[in-house]
Amino acid sequence: MFTTLFLDLNSFFASVEQQLRPETRGKPLAVAAVDAPTTCCIAASYEAKAFGVKTGVMVGDALKLCPGLRVIVARPEMYVQFHHKVLAAIDTCLPVDAVHSIDEVSCLLLGRERVPQAAFELARKIKRAILTQAGECLRCSVGLSTNTFLAKIATDMQKPDGLVALPREDLPGCLYKLKLNDLPGIGPRMELRLNRLGIGSVEQLCALSQPQLRNAWGSVIGARWWHLLRGEEIPVEKSRRKSLGHQHVLPPQLRNAESARAVMLRLIHKAAARLRHEKLSAPLMLMWARCSDKSVWERQAGLLDGQDTLEMMRVLAQFWDAQPPARPLLVGVTLANLRPAAIETAPLFPEDQRRGALNRAMDKLNLKYGPCTVYPASIHRAKESAPMRIAFKSIPDLALAEGLSP
Repeated sequence: MFTTLFLDLNSFFASVEQQLRPETRGKPLAVAAVDAPTTCCIAASYEAKAFGVKTGVMVGDALKLCPGLRVIVARPEMYVQFHHKVLAAIDTCLPVDAVHSIDEVSCLLLGRERVPQAAFELARKIKRAILTQAGECLRCSVGLSTNTFLAKIATDMQKPDGLVALPREDLPGCLYKLKLNDLPGIGPRMELRLNRLGIGSVEQLCALSQPQLRNAWGSVIGARWWHLLRGEEIPVEKSRRKSLGHQHVLPPQLRNAESARAVMLRLIHKAAARLRHEKLSAPLMLMWARCSDKSVWERQAGLLDGQDTLEMMRVLAQFWDAQPPARPLLVGVTLANLRPAAIETAPLFPEDQRRGALNRAMDKLNLKYGPCTVYPASIHRAKESAPMRIAFKSIPDLALAEGLSP
């Protein structure tokens, strides 16, 4: 009996590009954040992976490994749109229980769905739904098991287009052929730590008792692993968002104090809009820049109104007078100590009320007609900077980022 179905879209960004560009299908393709040989590949098609082109390989090196490689600049808005198409396709077969990243989701199996034959048929039905409703290039690997952790592991055991099950009766022996770093949560540092404790294989890891695993991790997380490796599902408390922000690598023509300030104002404009969209307030703003001499300029300040774009821009202007001594290469803004806007005291003074109304009107127009339809004049020279990016576990809200009607 299975309780969880986990789905991992294979080479998602590259597959979306092949879906949208039929001439690239069956050919090596890589996706990069910018058009430059010094940047890295953020995705590669399986045809490119056959030549050794993987995520993280520099574009210049990728072109040497695969001379016929086509490198395409990423289009995050398209990947988000296809993400939602995939969710809609899955939902015609089985409700999505959790979205883990832009290319990973999990579903709970209930009742007769847990019977192996029914679970396998559901998995195949979902695969067909994605191909017909989202795109014929969008292959996926599906894992079936008795918890999310093991079902995710199963998706990595057969790619592309895999379907692997890890039943409870085969645990933990069916995991022994894996390497330690095949398990989600064991990165290079953790693997080294386990090696120092004499643990060099998954079999040795599974042989440890709960106290030994807790000692290996140095926390209660180790004890959780004992249960997860044996197929038990451990509920995880949903953490409250504590901060949000944006950062941007400055192109050469903007690596000066005036342009860097304009880009930071653009980042504030984006972050403040997200904050209001999520009905949050930020009492603290952090500002920073990394410079050509490897120094870091950092400032932080409290905010009188934790949702007001103009208040945040005023704070930046106040601190930017003591600008970085060297050329800024990377700038960022973080709004911290977030709390629900509903608990904030409503503004009493007419001027503050007008500014709140101005922020709401600006958000409404940008949602309806597109981002940066209305914006403070101070970001004009940088309004095209800092386009949408997709973090590992954060899918941008298309209505907010692209100005689509909600």
